[in-house]
Amino acid sequence: MTGIRHLPEAPTGRRSLAPGAGIDAHRHDTHQIVYACRGVLSVTTDAGTWVAPANRAIWVPAGTVHEHRAHGDTDVRLVGLTDNPLGLDRPAVLAVGPLLRELIVAYTGTPASGGGRHSDGGERGRLLGVLLDQLKRAPEQPLHLPTARDPRLAAVCAALHRDPADNSTLARLAARSGTSDRTLARLFRAELGMSFPQWRTQLRLHHALLLLADDVPVTAVAHRCGWASASAFIDVFRRAFGYTPGRAFTL
Repeated sequence: MTGIRHLPEAPTGRRSLAPGAGIDAHRHDTHQIVYACRGVLSVTTDAGTWVAPANRAIWVPAGTVHEHRAHGDTDVRLVGLTDNPLGLDRPAVLAVGPLLRELIVAYTGTPASGGGRHSDGGERGRLLGVLLDQLKRAPEQPLHLPTARDPRLAAVCAALHRDPADNSTLARLAARSGTSDRTLARLFRAELGMSFPQWRTQLRLHHALLLLADDVPVTAVAHRCGWASASAFIDVFRRAFGYTPGRAFTL
């Protein structure tokens, strides 16, 4: 990432992003919660990409160089934090329940100043306190696509990013990259922290979210992401996100 901007404080507020629009690489000295009320938002760092639909939020710790990208018409809510209620020094995707969602929406829709001392220091402070309490209880979700470092692994990952419907076996993919399936399996575990089947499922879910954000029909998404049928895709999607693809953007 080049041309990195430095912000002393992570902003709090609301931004509307058109499909494909984003916020270029930057970092801030405080922490931030990034949440999309509508659409899908991805956050990318040198370590990989985190993607979140409307029932997930992304935690960005202080000092992390990152960029945002919108998929679909996206309503982004940003919450800057001086404290680290999660104790995490790396980005993460967190589950957002109905209460936490409404707290984020209310807090980012409330002016930080200009509302009077009672509104700013009292009501707003109490709102943030409850938001932080809910944030501490939000479970972390496995919606992270880490960046491969080894050239052989990176080549395989790039090929499947280009065509997530490719159903090649690990052995065939290894042969294409000039290595063995045993070596490739070891690299997936060592560098990406998951098995090849786990990573491929994450990749396909990642692409599925982006296609759904662009209003691609569910059956077409299933086909383009490599599932044998729409029902198989719906089952995996429901287990990952807690709702069906048809409800992904009607929450």
